[in-house]
Amino acid sequence: MLKKIAIALMLILPMGVAAQTLKFGHVTSNEIIMAMPEFTKAQTDLQALEKKYTDEIKRTNDEFNKKYQEFQQAMAKDSLPQNIAERRQKELQDMMQRSEQFQQEAAQNMQKAQTELMAPISKKVEDAIKAVGEAENLVYIFDLARTSIPFVNEKLSVNVTPLVKAKLGLK
Repeated sequence: MLKKIAIALMLILPMGVAAQTLKFGHVTSNEIIMAMPEFTKAQTDLQALEKKYTDEIKRTNDEFNKKYQEFQQAMAKDSLPQNIAERRQKELQDMMQRSEQFQQEAAQNMQKAQTELMAPISKKVEDAIKAVGEAENLVYIFDLARTSIPFVNEKLSVNVTPLVKAKLGLK
């Protein structure tokens, strides 16, 4: 009987010790990303690109509106022959279609630019998170910005956000 208890204790004790040494961490990656100078530059670049697209869209809309007003005025005066009126109407339709196509392309290009600018930033943060996880001997690091975790026990999970910021040289 004593032998069975000793064997049971030898089996249970290592599991208890292993369970006690498991360390978990959590991080808020968007807090880190927003503190990075690369993020600030990416945002500035995206805003400049967006302004260029917005300016071009405004220019084409203004041009369309001007031609449309001219067309309406000419139609109100009944001064356009049928074939000229149809040609101008077709021209306006073509302008509208080109404008819509450009707006779609601009939105796609903005999305692509954002992805391209943010990818190296995200990679840098992920690499820093991995390095901190290894240095702190953590089993997992949960990113509270990416996953919905309704509760984090601060006594059992280490907030490694400051460590990751330090790893990246951020304040």
